Amino acid sequence: MRHAGRTVALGTRHGKERAFAPPLLRRLGLSVTLADIDTDQLGTFSGEVERQGTPRDTVITKARLAAEASGLPLGLASEGSFGPHPSLPWLAMGHELACFLDLETGLTLVESRASLRTNFGHATGRTTDDIADFLARARFPSHAVIARPNAGPSQPLVKGIRELGTLAAAMAAAAETSPDRLARVETDMRAHLNPTRMGEIRKVAVRLARRLATPCPACAAPGFGPERVVPGLPCGWCGEPTPAPLGLSWRCPACDHAETRPRPHQPALADPGQCPGCNP
Repeated sequence: MRHAGRTVALGTRHGKERAFAPPLLRRLGLSVTLADIDTDQLGTFSGEVERQGTPRDTVITKARLAAEASGLPLGLASEGSFGPHPSLPWLAMGHELACFLDLETGLTLVESRASLRTNFGHATGRTTDDIADFLARARFPSHAVIARPNAGPSQPLVKGIRELGTLAAAMAAAAETSPDRLARVETDMRAHLNPTRMGEIRKVAVRLARRLATPCPACAAPGFGPERVVPGLPCGWCGEPTPAPLGLSWRCPACDHAETRPRPHQPALADPGQCPGCNP
């Protein structure tokens, strides 16, 4: 394997090496070192710095900065986004991206994972008693929270809170400066303060390592793997294509060779209830 025995620079100040180092070493023999870059310059979850560009743009930039700062040709980074599920807006969803960059070959591999496994959310109140239910859902204090005014000025802003007394004091100070006399308490989504998110980053790191260990059948470059679901599974009654998944599109990031391959446990035919013709 091309990257066996080499070192990749990871751009993080939030402990993400705990998620990336084990799968990369185990599957590829690739070691992880930390690059001294300020990733907050590209955006913060708490909003002091707005993210410029898409999450994909940001994660690629992070990986490039990591490689350049370390003087290594290999760069690595991750980026997360959180918000309501597009189809089920009452549920929160997280989307993690991981990027591996090889400046020598031009390889840019971005792997992703979307999941409902997140504690992302917020609540408003004046005291910790007002938001007790939210704190339980947010898994406080094992998961940190942020306190700020609910309206008006953005300060005082206190991040990384993992102690009830500290949270009570921060809420009181925030409510004092808010026109509605309420504090807004949010989940702190930085990986080192959010074990649930760190677990999701570990899963996308495993996917990234698996792809890097898979050569393209056309050009032998590393990184061949599934990128999107392909619809069109034939209907079990009429045989016409349906919106049901036919398989996964596997693509090479180097030569763009692509194949459609069945998903694990892929049925041969779609349920007629999913067919626009048989069940209009």
